[in-house]
Formats: sequence, C-alpha cells, structure tokens
Amino acid sequence: MFERSVLPDGPRVISARLPGTRSLSIAVYVLAGSRMESRDRWGVAHFMEHVTFKGTQAYRSTRALSEAIEGVGGNSNAATDRESTVYWARVPVREAERAMDVVAELVVRPLLRDEDIDREREVIVDEIRSYRDDPGQFVYNAFDEAFFGDTPLGWEIAGDEDSVRSLSGEQVRAFWSDAYRPANLVVSVAGDLDHESVVGLVGDRFGRGVGALPAFQPAPGPPDAPRLSVVERSTSQAYMALGVPALPRDHPDGWTLDMLTTILGDGSSSRLFLSIREEAGLAYDVHAFATDFADAGTLQVFAGVDPELTVKALRAILAELARLREEPVGADELHRARAFAGGRLELRLEESRHLASWIGIQEALHERVLTADEVLARYEAVTADQIQELAGRLIRDEGLTLAVVCPPGHGRGLAAALRVP
Repeated sequence: MFERSVLPDGPRVISARLPGTRSLSIAVYVLAGSRMESRDRWGVAHFMEHVTFKGTQAYRSTRALSEAIEGVGGNSNAATDRESTVYWARVPVREAERAMDVVAELVVRPLLRDEDIDREREVIVDEIRSYRDDPGQFVYNAFDEAFFGDTPLGWEIAGDEDSVRSLSGEQVRAFWSDAYRPANLVVSVAGDLDHESVVGLVGDRFGRGVGALPAFQPAPGPPDAPRLSVVERSTSQAYMALGVPALPRDHPDGWTLDMLTTILGDGSSSRLFLSIREEAGLAYDVHAFATDFADAGTLQVFAGVDPELTVKALRAILAELARLREEPVGADELHRARAFAGGRLELRLEESRHLASWIGIQEALHERVLTADEVLARYEAVTADQIQELAGRLIRDEGLTLAVVCPPGHGRGLAAALRVP
C-alpha cells in the first residue's frame, strides 16, 4: 500500500500509488503545533501557517501561490493542530512537479515579511471572532479549557485577539527557524506515481537540516471531580460537549476505543443517534468522537438541543454511556460497527487526498504505519468483553467534564445531573 524513505538530514517521504487515478495529493506535515507554545507565543503556530501564504522566494505573493495551483484546476490549503501543522495540495497528476514546488516553498522558503505579518493580524482576529460567534464550534473550545485547564491543550489553537496582536515578526520567524527544519518534516504523496519518482520530486526542494523540536509540557492529570462550564449566549439552541478522559495516541486499547465510539455515536445507526434523535427527539445533531495526543486523550459527545431540554438530553446521553459499561455489546451490533468503520475507511482511501493524509499522519505522529487490511484485522479482533471493560475504566463520575453554550438561565440543573446513572 505504501513505500517510505528517509532522506539524510531531510524529510521522511512516504507514498502510496493509486494506478489509473488522475489526481495527485501531497501533504507535508511539520512536527510542530499549538501545544509547543507558551503564553507569550500563544497562537504563533497558527499565525505561521497563515503568513506562509503571503509569499515565498519563488512565489512572491498570495496571488502567485494561488494561481500556481488553481491555474491547473487544483486546490491547496493548510491547517494547524495541537501537535502538527499540515500543508497540502491536490492537482492533476501531470502537475506533480508544480505542486511539490509550491508546498516546498511554503514550508521552507516563506518570506515572512513584517508588512505581511502586520496585515495578517486582523485577518486572524476575524477568524477567531468567527469561531467564537459560532456556538456549535465554540463549545469545543469551552470543553478543552474546562478539561485541560490553563495549559496549551486547553488554549484555543489560534490564540486570542490580544495574543495575535502582540506577536512580533521576530517571534514568528524564530518559530519557523526552530520548528520548520527539513528533518522535522514528513512528505506524503498519493496518486498514480511510483515511489522512486516521488523521492525524485522531493529531491533537494526541502533542503537539509536537523534541529530539536520545541518541547511541550505534559498533559495535566485527569479530572478528579465532575467539571461544568456554562457559557451564556443568546442562542436558539443549547450546545453540549460532554467528555471523559480516554487514551493517548497508540495505546494498545485504541482499536477497542474506535469500536466503542462507533457504536456509541458514529453514524445514523449509532446508539446516540437512534435513542437521542430518533426515539426521544431531543437533538438534530448528536455524535461521539475520540481525540488523542502523545500523552492524553478524550472520549466526547456533542449534541445541539432545545435549551429547555438540556438536562433531559444530558441524562439520556449519560444513560447511553452507562449502558456501555453495564451491558455487553451484542454480536450483531459489533459486526455492524466493524463493517461501518472498516468500509468507510476503505472508501475514503480510494481518494488521493484522504490516502495522503492517512499515511502521512501515521508516519508523522504514530509509532507505525498500517495498511487498510491491517486496520480491518484489528477491528475484527475487538471483542464485546473488551469494549465493556474499557467502558468501565473510562466512564466514571469523577472524570466527567461538560461544557454548554446556551441562552441565559438555561444551565440550571446541569450540575446535579452530571452523574452516570
């Protein structure tokens, strides 16, 4: 499914060939994200991701960069996460050289001009305001802050208005110089191109150079009592994010957690969808997901509900969590969950961008790179007893954290209801 190479003092290169496809996707992962920040540099990783698109040595403006990709029908973008930043481009396979030129320029040859940095501040401030004005998005930030506290994992990735306005050009350039070293990169490619050709494309475009990655502080310990954060807004819905401590990345029980999360709230056949939406009519959108970091993780449930029904919806969600730890999952339900998770993965991996992300993020952040067949085998190995045992370990009153964005006065009763029945 994939081949990999490590260039001396340069990037790791991983590729997967998709014979017969006409698209090619490139994803470059930088092993640095918002978790590496301190308060005086809060938001610098996300700021860096923005300002690279203002110009590079070969493409001196945003327009030149966008035309290089969009001019051949492609698209490109970037995203900052807690422990990595990714730059990607998707183009017709015949334009592979052009796409590799662009992403290499973005990562290792940005201009980082003071005038560009100054202009971008207000753009990022507007982006932060858009997140904060969206209660369905902001509730996740409120959850992170309640769960992880005053630590980088609890801070908003983009920073806040004050931190963005206070970052200096010197701080942005220092972050790039420290973190964006060639040996700190993973270049992932998916499309109808053999690995030797991919390595040739990477060539000297990214240069050579090693450097220590910025350190990050350990994740805080799990909550030792239920935590509740209520943010009052004039909204027509109440938005809820409920979670418990889960597993760090590459934990042996991660595959069991995948099946637990699928059964609980992934898709319209999941327990939460059927019980909370279809049977009780308490929410339009309700789903579960897991997050994982190097040394911590969460299991979370999101729901958007009528503000008058927040307590009722919370109790119904907690009842489904309790059911996971009290009753073994039936054989048919577990079979359907395996088929759902595995089939979705197989379908996604037929598209070049998803495949480049799949192998790239594994190479960048995980201790292994698995093929789709290996993942399917791990799903098949998960048993009902393992799911119930893991649910018993994770779903505990003291670990519960709830964040709610709701109209004034509609958070009453939540604290008392925040208990697993």
